[in-house]
Amino acid sequence: MLIITGYMHIDPADVTQFLAELMELAIAARKRPGNISYDAAPADPQAGRVLISERWSDEDALSAHLDAADTVAFVARWQGRMKGDVRKFDALNERRVLD
Repeated sequence: MLIITGYMHIDPADVTQFLAELMELAIAARKRPGNISYDAAPADPQAGRVLISERWSDEDALSAHLDAADTVAFVARWQGRMKGDVRKFDALNERRVLD
């Protein structure tokens, strides 16, 4: 499993629009083969910081999502208006939190 997590930084004036467009993308992403979860939330709207959290079954599923037309269009619309500090992690020892 791959875990994608971190923060996107957006002009605070654009956070509402960014989240609305990202939620549209999330609806499509959650239906894609290999998607386990796809979520975003305002972490600090006044600073323009948005938390990103995704889980994908494997690299092929993530690559298909990143290459999908709606993902490419979203990135193109926001390129230059968003700055990311988002990382990809391989989860090789998945277990419940209290285990």
